[in-house]
Parts: sequence; structure tokens; C-alpha cells
Amino acid sequence: MERLSGLDASFLYLESRSQLMHVSGILELDPSTVDGGYRFEDLRSELARRITAMPAFRRRLHDSMMNVDHPVWIEDENFDIEAHVHRVAVPAPGGREELAELCAHIAGLPLDRSKPLWEMWVMEGLAGTESDPLAPLPASGGRIAIMLRMHHAGVDGVTGAGLMAQLCSLTPEPPPLDPEMVGRSTGGAPLLELAASGAKNVLMRPLSLVSLLPRTLPVPVKWFTRARRGEAMPAPFSAPRTSLNSAITGHRSIAFTQVPLDDVKRIKEHFGTKVNDVVLSACSGALRRFLHDRGELPEQPLVAMIPVSVHEAEIGATLTEGTNKVTGMFTRLTTDVDDPVGRLQAIRDRVATSKEHHGELDDNLLRSWAQFAPPTIMRVGAKLYGENNLPDLHPAIYNLVISNVPGPDFPLYFLGARIQAMYPLGPVFHGAGLNITVFSQEGTLNVGVIACKKQVPDPWPIVRAFEEDIAALVAAAGGSASPTDGDSA
Repeated sequence: MERLSGLDASFLYLESRSQLMHVSGILELDPSTVDGGYRFEDLRSELARRITAMPAFRRRLHDSMMNVDHPVWIEDENFDIEAHVHRVAVPAPGGREELAELCAHIAGLPLDRSKPLWEMWVMEGLAGTESDPLAPLPASGGRIAIMLRMHHAGVDGVTGAGLMAQLCSLTPEPPPLDPEMVGRSTGGAPLLELAASGAKNVLMRPLSLVSLLPRTLPVPVKWFTRARRGEAMPAPFSAPRTSLNSAITGHRSIAFTQVPLDDVKRIKEHFGTKVNDVVLSACSGALRRFLHDRGELPEQPLVAMIPVSVHEAEIGATLTEGTNKVTGMFTRLTTDVDDPVGRLQAIRDRVATSKEHHGELDDNLLRSWAQFAPPTIMRVGAKLYGENNLPDLHPAIYNLVISNVPGPDFPLYFLGARIQAMYPLGPVFHGAGLNITVFSQEGTLNVGVIACKKQVPDPWPIVRAFEEDIAALVAAAGGSASPTDGDSA
């Protein structure tokens, strides 16, 4: 039995039919590398074999009326791989827009909480090859795509990448399994143990509160002092309002692209910035053009919330470990700057200010307060907040989430198939209906955009503007941009 931390459980409490709390990834694969050729049944069987050594894929939620604390993870004794792996065909002609539309539909479906909180969709019928994505589908079969969805209660960026790494290998051959992990159970949940441990945790919380308050009270004072000196990251509720910042529905829209990592590194080295600065600058340029074309570009710069891993932070003795070890940093983007180079230089300074300020904060403050998350109040509050359009009645907390996750710079094989692209997709929230996540892998920067369809019916202009902003910065650095995934399509 493993109890969820307050932050893990918060993703359950905040979930509603419109605000779905799972993270996803779209993988484009070349199945020609699979030993013996690709067959759906073989892929599913190999996945089932590897999951025998991965308890995180076999655990499900468990709770009880007698449990006064957060739910626990237990072993699913009736685990059935066929309930989690589905097979569908991409509609003709099987291009990227058809793939994105299918994935957007899947992203709008809630996960079944009676089973382990993940599922995999194997999508066949993709047209083309790596060099020509829109070429006719060869008679021998073409690429396939996989969409893997996992609930945020069970993974964050680091743990999700770790699970993916266990499903990947450096060669197409199936790797041996760790014999110490095969069949390891996450345990059951005896009723008395569940109730007793939950009651103990709740009774200990007043002591946790005594230690937490002194760590929290100085934060607003220091924030205000920094703000007066112009050295603070933007405060919550200081973001300008746009059409992205309203209550969301359960329908999603998706777009994705790739840009060469060498181009990003060339920009970084020429202008003396970091890769993350280049990513945020290109996001700023893409959002500036997107909002300008919709006639709603605000004079004030947009504010992004950037997830920050705190896996390396020291864990207090009263803090439940949990899976999600993450906090958030706010930063002003450069949507108020017209010139691409000026945007990059400005974002470098703004991010440096936010990082310095964020570095002063207690890494575990958010996780510590999340331990006090009241399930019923959070569920009711989340429902009322979205259904009554309350996000429309106050300033935006922030405008969108942008995440940049570094990945391996070498070839990977997913269940034997060569990975050609890996597009990450995070959740969207009431009041912030757009998420841009970037993942570097084998010399490319994979950009995944997911949004509430009501707010962003067509997200493809955002990824095209991202490509164009990178090309403009490469030209300013004295080079010529390499062909992007979008150019070849």
C-alpha cells in the first residue's frame, strides 16, 4: 500500500469532465525495425511482458469511507493488458492533421478510475515515410503512432520520462527484465491499516502546520520587496486577460512539430543564451502572432507558468514522498517585443530574474501545503469554479503553461520500433486553456501543443509561427534554417 501525497491527490480532486488531469505523449514510430515485423498482437504482448517488471503500470486507486486521508495505490489483482491497449486506424489520408484530430478526441476522454490510470492507443495507417510524411502509404505498411496517456496523480515529468525509458531500449531487441522487479507487488490495502494510517497522518498535521507557517509567512513580504526593486517574478493574478483565460470544456485540439536541435543550439551560442531561453522566445513569438491575428494581442506581456522539478530537494520528515515532486515558476514572456532578436534578449533577462527569485523559495512549500488538501471541498470547488465561469470574473492567474523537458540525444526504440518523433502533451486548466510542452530527442526539438478546443479551435498556426520564429533567429545568427518537420509536410 502506497499513499498518495497531497499534491498527487490534488490532481484527482481537481479533475472534472472538462478539466481532465492526465498527461500524454504521441510517438511516431518506424515499425520496420521490429524483429520479425510489426503485428499489433506482438506489440501488446511485449508490453505485457515488460509491465511485469513495472509495478507503476499495475497499481490502481483504492479508498474507503473509513479513510480520512488521501487515497492509496494498491495492486490490481484483475489487471488485464487488453483493457489498456487499444487499436485504431488514422482516417485517410493518414497525415499529421488526421493524426492530431484523432489524438485530440482521445485526449478528451476521462481515464477509468476503477483500473490502473493509464492507457495506450496504437494508431495504424499513417501515410508516408520520415523524409516525406505525406507520401502514399506503401503496400507493405507504413509508420504507426502511439498515444500513451497517464494520470497526473501517478506521474510527473521526471517519473513519466523514467517509465518511458523502461519501455524504450537502445536497440530493437527486447531487453531482459530486472528479476528483482518482476512480479513485485504494490501491496493490498487492509481496511484497518488504511484507516489507522490515514487517521495518524491527519492527527500529525497540526504539528506539520506549526513548522510550515514560519516557512510561508515571509514569502509575500520578500516577494513585495523584490517587486519594488524590479527583481521579482510576476505574481499570480497579474497576467493580462486573453481568450485563452476562461473556463474550459472537455474538448481538446492538438498540433505538433519538430525543429532541428542544431538550429536551436546555433542560436543559443550566437546570442549567449540558454536552450530554454530560445524555446521561450520562440513560444513568445508564436503567441504574439497568434493573438495579433485574432485581434487580441495585449500590450502587457503574457505570463507563463513553468513547471520545475524538485526531485533533488531535501524531503522533510513530515512530508509524504508521493510521485509528483514539482513546483511552478512564473515568468513574463516577450509577447510585447516585435523583433525576434529583441524577444530573445529580453526573455534571457526576464527568465534570469524569475529563476533568481524562484531559487529563494522553499522547493517543498507547495507540496507541503498540498498535504492539507481537503478532498470534498476541492472537488466541489473545482466543479463550481468551472461550471460557473468564475475564471472569467477575475484577472488571469497566468496565461498558459510552457514546459521544456530535455531528452536523450541518441536513437531509441519503443517496444522494438524506432522512435521518429515524441510529442509531449500536458493538461490544460480552467483559466489557462493552452499548454506548450517541448521535448528534445535525437537531434530534434519536439513541440506539442494542446488546448481547449473552444478557446483554440485550430492550434496549427501556433506551431507554424514557432517554426518561423526559429528560422528568423537562425538567419539573425548568420545561418540558414534546416528544413523542419513542417516544411516537409
